Amino acid sequence: MSRRGPIILARRAYRQRRLRDAVRLLPLAGAFLFLLPILWSSPEGNVTATDGIYLFAVWLGLVALAALMARALGAEEELDTPPLSGDVPEGGGG
Repeated sequence: MSRRGPIILARRAYRQRRLRDAVRLLPLAGAFLFLLPILWSSPEGNVTATDGIYLFAVWLGLVALAALMARALGAEEELDTPPLSGDVPEGGGG
């Protein structure tokens, strides 16, 4: 049995994998946050306005977080994509 050292990934690849993992967990976190008002019901009854504001804030936060993650993933993939051979660099086409 051969003993191998730890597998060390490049920092960019590691960050991209962790970001993709976070994107995959975002729907689960959203479902948990949407169902959370069920757990905090008070003896007087539910306050619909407060729950509505909470749900809207969670929804808005999830949309913003997803947009930021998509932008970060797009930027990472853009760095990894080599330019096409027919592309002319900026300022060099003439």
